[in-house]
Amino acid sequence: MVEGHGYAKLKPLTTIREVLETATAFEETARDFYTALVPKVSKNLRYLVEELAAEEQGHVDLFSGWAERADLADILDARIKRPASDRRFSDCVQVPDLGDAPDDQTVLQYALTREAAAMDQYTALAEETPPGVLKDLFVALALEETEHKNELEALYYKVVHSGGV
Repeated sequence: MVEGHGYAKLKPLTTIREVLETATAFEETARDFYTALVPKVSKNLRYLVEELAAEEQGHVDLFSGWAERADLADILDARIKRPASDRRFSDCVQVPDLGDAPDDQTVLQYALTREAAAMDQYTALAEETPPGVLKDLFVALALEETEHKNELEALYYKVVHSGGV
């Protein structure tokens, strides 16, 4: 069937615009999740959850701004290979219910999972995006998420293996 063959060829492709829409949803979900989590976490992690919510809002603003730029219309409609990490990244739009008093380890594990998914996705997008401002954006985001993941891993080790913050 020709239609199936054509669809099969297009399925692994996506547009930069679709990528930004997915990334915006990912970041909005994280912002809302962390904002709702602030009053539920221990005082030891409250500052971190507040910082995470603010960082996610910054990413929402960034992606929304890029998606609205008229000078990028051609680039935003360009097709790129859908990264293998896309499914895991998209799945992060679903957030767990951590209850009314989540323990520090659970909160940190969730944050680490999200940061790892974002790091993998932005790294893959940087590899697939043609040279230019959007590639530079994805490279910068991949580095930022890597830094966040490393900081969270250090904090996780401190909380879980060294007796607390």
